[in-house]
Amino acid sequence: MEDMINVTIIDRDGKTHKHEAPTNMNMNMMEFCRAVELPVEGICGGMALCASCHMYVETEHVLPEQSEDEEDMLDQAFFVEGNSRLGCQIKLNNDLEGLIVRLAPVSE
Repeated sequence: MEDMINVTIIDRDGKTHKHEAPTNMNMNMMEFCRAVELPVEGICGGMALCASCHMYVETEHVLPEQSEDEEDMLDQAFFVEGNSRLGCQIKLNNDLEGLIVRLAPVSE
């Protein structure tokens, strides 16, 4: 189906969750994780004003540059790595077929 992509989410316990995600609903990875009942809070509602949807992109997909707001939030997050992104800033689209993300730990 053209409006679906395959994504894999690795939860904080290391368990792998494979899903088909819609690309025609203007969803981001934070919203999708919440929709499939994975523990991503998204306290700010997807405005890049918190880091509660911090995740690691495990594949080589080309994502949009980080906004200044996203960079600022990641500067305040725990366990930031080179592949850290806020899930609310990863918009689901057909170019993300096969995306793999790993949920970041929530705190120290």
